[in-house]
Amino acid sequence: MKYWNEKKKYIIGIVVVVIFIVSVVGIYIQKYSRENVITYTQFIEWVGEGKVREVELSNNPTLKFKLKSEDNIYVTDNPRIENLKESLLLDHIKVVESNQSTAYTFQYLISTALLIGIFVVVFKNVKKTSGSSMSLKIKPVEADELTTSFKSIAGNEEAKDQVQDVIDFIKSPEKYARLGARMPKGLIFYGPPGTGKTLMAKAVAKEAGVAFFSVSGSDFVQLYVGVGASRVREIFKEARKHGKAVIFIDEIDAIGKKRSANAVNSNDEKDQTLNALLTEMSGFKSDEGIVVIAATNRLDTLDEALLRPGRFDRHIEIGYPDFSAREQIIKLYLKNKPVSEEVSISDLARQTVYFTGAMLENLVNEAAITAANAEHHIITNAHIESAFYTVIAGKEKKDRSNVSELDRRITAFHEAGHALVTKIVAPENSVTKVTIIPSTKGAGGFSMNIPKERMYMTKDELLNRIKISLAGRAAEELIFGKEQITTGASNDIAKASQDIKDYIMKYGMDEDFGLINLQTIVGKEHIDHQSIIDKCRAEIQLLYIETKNIIIAHRNTLDAIAKALLEKETLNEQEIASFFY
Repeated sequence: MKYWNEKKKYIIGIVVVVIFIVSVVGIYIQKYSRENVITYTQFIEWVGEGKVREVELSNNPTLKFKLKSEDNIYVTDNPRIENLKESLLLDHIKVVESNQSTAYTFQYLISTALLIGIFVVVFKNVKKTSGSSMSLKIKPVEADELTTSFKSIAGNEEAKDQVQDVIDFIKSPEKYARLGARMPKGLIFYGPPGTGKTLMAKAVAKEAGVAFFSVSGSDFVQLYVGVGASRVREIFKEARKHGKAVIFIDEIDAIGKKRSANAVNSNDEKDQTLNALLTEMSGFKSDEGIVVIAATNRLDTLDEALLRPGRFDRHIEIGYPDFSAREQIIKLYLKNKPVSEEVSISDLARQTVYFTGAMLENLVNEAAITAANAEHHIITNAHIESAFYTVIAGKEKKDRSNVSELDRRITAFHEAGHALVTKIVAPENSVTKVTIIPSTKGAGGFSMNIPKERMYMTKDELLNRIKISLAGRAAEELIFGKEQITTGASNDIAKASQDIKDYIMKYGMDEDFGLINLQTIVGKEHIDHQSIIDKCRAEIQLLYIETKNIIIAHRNTLDAIAKALLEKETLNEQEIASFFY
């Protein structure tokens, strides 16, 4: 870099000098020409008087001549007539022919050289800039700089167990090589967003005591074909310089999606990048001590060549934390924070079903921010409840003056419908909170329905979940009339539609369509899409009628819950349960 800066200064200096010389020469020539320019009429008179000794003819717009009495050079207009040379010769005047003047030639050469010099300087700068932009320039994080270890990751015990032998292999690859064991060259961490895939990869590098290279799949996706492949080779080259390392590729589906057999739909850049990655992984030696870890939210979209043995041959799920894991995660994030004794970690873990580690961290952080904003010195249940609302639905709207009484009643009966049907069809679920306070995310209110943690969901449970989704719209129709239903159920309808689609197409639970996963053949010509839509519509309609019948049968309870919501705006789990004793 220093050498290039000195060289650039030197080139700029030369260019400045050349420009100065050209300017001086041009000024001199112009000045010289102005002092010796005469009219063509005067030239003809001097020719007639025999005073002219020599004339220089050229294609220039001017011609030069000398007088017999002196050596000065005079300039006049060039008439460019055919018989001018003959006339001059007949007058005994020496004629010299020239294609262009020396000064013009000099200026032309200097200008050409100047343009070439500028082009070279600009080209080198562009080449250097483009070269640096094409390069990935990965800077690894050394093991002693990593702060994430297994101690700082709560839960995911199964995932930790599955990577223990990989960590041991990185530390002592020769032990496995002596026995002829081939350790996985690549690991894939898959699961929902925010479950801790990146943290687990960092922990593997920390526990193994090796450098951590981190890139995203999008870093390899470029407009120019071949750039992604060169970046893959570059990062593997850098990793080999460290001897042992962990290479982490986040969002690998950006380059690792299934390749299309159709040439029209293929992507040359992505295909070349994927091929380069596969080639580099195949080139590992058994005792090299380099492990590639990839992360994705969609394992099913990845190319089979990536998932075969010898490539990413160990697939580790990092899913939603269970109750015990959530307790550990909450304890970890509440550590070193002042927390009131009234806060129950077990209760909080029970209320946060389907929360990821990232969501739990956000919940605890929001509670701490809420406490700080209120000038409180400890985090209480009130702060956690406020944070819970913020994470789920957004901040509560402070100014609710524009919310009409009719809108409040519609929201109250809508949310009361959800709570009522939940307690009737899914009594094992916990309805921990119901509110009609509007949020900044546009929600008019919400009902917190926490299902019981189970490994599977039965057919009845899935159909009941659809009824719970439809309960808000059903309550609106029964109380305010069919023509007064609102758009507030749009999200509920989307959830119900997805569930009924999975019920018919994915889980094989529908009696008419039978035990078949229609999603695997939905693109085939013999599948009648309209029949699927009609079936979904018919099933939803039947469930909607059943939901309305449940609400009609418990109309008094619906009215009581809605009345309490209009008075208090928010009901907790104990208050909701009191309506069903």
